[in-house]
This record gives sequence, C-alpha cells and structure tokens, in this order.
Amino acid sequence: MSWTDDRVEKLKKMWGEGQSASQIAKELGGVTRNAVIGKVHRLGLSNRTGGATSQPKAEAKAKPAPKAEPKPRAKAKPAEPVEAAPVPETRPATTPARKQIIPAGQPLPPQPSANEISPEALAKVSEVEKKAKKLTLMELTERTCKWPVGDPATDDFWFCGLPVQQGKPYCEAHVGVAFQPMSSRRDRRR
Repeated sequence: MSWTDDRVEKLKKMWGEGQSASQIAKELGGVTRNAVIGKVHRLGLSNRTGGATSQPKAEAKAKPAPKAEPKPRAKAKPAEPVEAAPVPETRPATTPARKQIIPAGQPLPPQPSANEISPEALAKVSEVEKKAKKLTLMELTERTCKWPVGDPATDDFWFCGLPVQQGKPYCEAHVGVAFQPMSSRRDRRR
C-alpha cells in the first residue's frame, strides 16, 4: 500500500474531524492504526484532544485568563521545643573481604602470589600436573578436578581432570593450594 495524494487528503480530513487512527485505518483499508499514526506524525498534523476544532483555541489565545490573587497567610504559631530522641551509637559497617564487591574498572586487591604458597604444595602441584588428564571445559564432570592451567586465551589451556577430593572441586594437590589454613594466611600478611 502506498500513500497516494487522495489517501493523504482523506487522512487529513478524517483526522481534522477528530476520528481515531483505528477508524481512519478501517476507512482507508490496507493500513494499520500504527501506519496512520506514523503518517500523521510525518505530516506534522496537530495533536488534538477529543475532536476539538481550531476556533476555541483562537478564542483562548485572545482572552488571557484572569490571575488569581494570592490569599493572605495566617500567622504561624511559634513551634514548641521538642526534645530530640537519643541517637543510638552506630558502628561503621565493615564488609568482609570475601564479600567485597569491586566496581568494574577498579583494580583488584593484591592476590596471593606463587611465592606465598608453600614450596611443598608447589612441588606437589607440579608433579600432579605432569599426570593430569588435561581436560577441556566440556569434558569436566563433578568427579574431575576443575583446576585451570594456562592462559584461557591460548590453545594450550586445560583443566587438571584428576579425581576430586571429597566435597571439594579440586584434586588433593590443588586443594592444598586453594584452601590454606587461616593461621598460615595471617602469618604471611605480617
């Protein structure tokens, strides 16, 4: 369907009469209500309110509305002093380090480096990684170690894949690196 000059004139006439876009679409045929509304906007036809004609608008412009005079205000009574309720002492909220949310674009807090991990655990990990199954992400199951090895952006990235320790996502060697006792972590920070 194309907007011919006749159809556009009929649209303008019906719009000026205050008919709805649905009624105009039905009368024209082959167009939807939304197509009529779109054409009205493209033509720059006025936004009308319930079929009002242009005469009342001209009269409204000619006669300015009378201004309302401000009412005199009553004098307010002075407020009686109110005792303030005691403010409870508040302590600053501290967020545990584990649950701290770091906004995007902010640097991450310092991560434990390889030299902070015990040499025994590192030796054990390097031995285990020689025996690792080197699984891809799709090959992992709940019974395989999910310890990532390498850079995920390269082709030589893989997961350990050895049997997991009961209740943990990693094998025994990787659990020793991932889950360290609290006291040994505290000692390193001092």
